[in-house]
Amino acid sequence: MRSLLVLSLLLASLGPARAEYPERPITMVMPYSPGAADVLIRAMGEHIQAMLGQPLVPATRDGASGVVGMRAVAGSAPDGYTLGHTPMTAIVVQPHLLRDAGIGPDSFEGVCGTNENVITVAVRADSPVRDLPGLVEAARRRPLTFGSPGPNSLPQLAVWRVQRATGVEMNHVPYRGEAPHVNDTLAGRLDFSAAIVSSVAELVKAGRMRMLAVFSENRHPAFPDVPTAREQGIDALQFSQVGIYAPRGTPAPVLDRLEAACRAALDQPAVLRVLANTASPARFLPRAALTRMIREEYANYGRILRALGVEPQ
Repeated sequence: MRSLLVLSLLLASLGPARAEYPERPITMVMPYSPGAADVLIRAMGEHIQAMLGQPLVPATRDGASGVVGMRAVAGSAPDGYTLGHTPMTAIVVQPHLLRDAGIGPDSFEGVCGTNENVITVAVRADSPVRDLPGLVEAARRRPLTFGSPGPNSLPQLAVWRVQRATGVEMNHVPYRGEAPHVNDTLAGRLDFSAAIVSSVAELVKAGRMRMLAVFSENRHPAFPDVPTAREQGIDALQFSQVGIYAPRGTPAPVLDRLEAACRAALDQPAVLRVLANTASPARFLPRAALTRMIREEYANYGRILRALGVEPQ
């Protein structure tokens, strides 16, 4: 009897057994308006559920170029049940632009990189400009006007890198989102658009627009005939990694399980088809590399935006 009593007291002192993560659905915050990213997360979610035994539930929380949703992620309990899926912009650029952003790279733990939003510049199909050096030469002859999805967006910064590398000036017209400025380029009201490839891919395939360059390290797999800016002799690399993030302080074992599920999901044919259909190349990054990247890029964009004279609002 005494032995049983001692054993009972010992078990009670250990507390309840820790349940294995996850034991309930995982919320994936989508900090932009519904689009291709939602399709990707739903496709990945099917495989992640099969691995982890719990559904991945997308929840849109858009606003302030991704800040609203990612601030909600940062403020959630660091238990692996609230994650965010976003391009780097919301974490490494917007905190420099908004005084009350309330987030930065130290607010998050990387889970995994999922894909790349390849950035391009595109003209109407009937434009006489055939490549990026041709665009630069045209800008030397007369002021060119271009649109982007917003002030200090990564597509705009890609063009800024071209300007810095070549010494030309171009007139930037910021829009709210991709479709309006692409439409104005098609209508002849702009000379070209700075956009992500997925926003112009169908127009390029239909023969209505032409891409002059991509700003990635490599050519886009769906458009292998479009060279990179660096291949054309202009040092203008503008990378845009998309990834999944957890609140800072999320336990390492939880992050390890999520990273493994992410890696496995990105190998699935159904997920790869979604990425191919949206012209967003898969680009897996381990969580340590993603966390390191956002900290480095945050510092880089701080320097870039100061050089542009941008002040937080």
